[in-house]
Amino acid sequence: MPQCVVIADDLTGANATGVLLKKMNYKAYTVMNTERIELETLSECDCVLYPTDSRGVESEIAYNRVYNVCNLLKNDEVKVYSKRIDSTLRGNLGSETDAMLDGLGEDYVAIVAPCFPSSGRIVIGGYMLVEGIPLHKTNIAIDPKTPVKVSEVEVLFKEQSKYQVSSIYMKDMMHGKHYLADRLLDCVNAGSRIITVDCVTQEDLDLIADAVITSKLKVVAVDPGVFTATLSRKLIVPAKKKEKNKILAVVGSVNSNTKVQMEELWLSQRTHNVFVQTKELLEDEGRREQEIARVTKEILDECDRNVISTVTGDGIYPENRIDFAPYMERYQCSLDEVTGKINQAFAEITYRIFQAEPTFKGLYTSGGDVTVSVCQRFETAGLSLMDEVLPLAAYGQFLKGKFEGVHIITKGGSQGGRDAINRCITYLKEKLYI
Repeated sequence: MPQCVVIADDLTGANATGVLLKKMNYKAYTVMNTERIELETLSECDCVLYPTDSRGVESEIAYNRVYNVCNLLKNDEVKVYSKRIDSTLRGNLGSETDAMLDGLGEDYVAIVAPCFPSSGRIVIGGYMLVEGIPLHKTNIAIDPKTPVKVSEVEVLFKEQSKYQVSSIYMKDMMHGKHYLADRLLDCVNAGSRIITVDCVTQEDLDLIADAVITSKLKVVAVDPGVFTATLSRKLIVPAKKKEKNKILAVVGSVNSNTKVQMEELWLSQRTHNVFVQTKELLEDEGRREQEIARVTKEILDECDRNVISTVTGDGIYPENRIDFAPYMERYQCSLDEVTGKINQAFAEITYRIFQAEPTFKGLYTSGGDVTVSVCQRFETAGLSLMDEVLPLAAYGQFLKGKFEGVHIITKGGSQGGRDAINRCITYLKEKLYI
């Protein structure tokens, strides 16, 4: 039997969640006709998704459909149960969640984490915002079939569910997974079977999933799919076991846009960053080597604790920008030769990290000159280009050489919106099944 069961209120939602799971190397089946499929067939997949087409029906009918499917698919081998709901909270949220809780038994609780960061759906202070607008002020409020006139997630569930509902807000998520796990248990001990949780970023969803696992609660994930995928990633090993791959981002650009993009990445995902003291790279050879070795060591010392590491030139902050004229005069060389020394040092740091730690399989580089220097130091014959991640951000793999097959995304420092680097790193994570 599959280890993940997702019951969705419509087909497109089921498929959207299935795609998220597939990106993490899980084999996912969407079942649309139980009369045409043998249950033994489901043993071939990691995740099964079942749409009940119940978003716009009466709540009693929705309850019965979900309850019956839940009883059909529940199994001792299942590690993740999910009630996939609409990303804008339309439909029979309460009755369908009740149906899953009733079908699975009284020791299960529902964790509602209905954010979808990449689509601009977040929950903060208990309110759902869509692209920064409260839900009840969007066109969802006048949806002809399933209008939603309330933005508070807890209120919507209280109106529709027979069970006690509690909420956990962002202030409770600032003290780590153990504290959050205790808060979840407090809610359950106080009688709640449905707990709604604030969530804005993927990091928030990771924290909630870690807290759920720490609490040892039996849960139903109630969300539009991202929390389900996050919980599955932490609990289920795909049939094809995944490697513990890591990603390194190397950013030498001093463009002001790069600063905004890196700060967005650091806020959105757990990373370990080391700033390169760029001036040290232009001093004597001893200080240059000392700085290269320092940055390399700091990344390697922490990489086992972090999937994403970043090496960033301190020049993204204006106060650290270098006046190159004195160095041009000292070394009697051109501006290109001076900046080339910096780019080559970034490339050397990158090379030493990949050489010392083979689990680094993904690389992001920002700044064309840094990218060229990295490719030269890695002695790659070129890049096998595969996709455009976003305008002027290309994805490919190294061709030939010792590091053939390393996944790389390259982007100009000035290109893209504030989330551009975050999107590139997320893309790499999907390609590496992280």
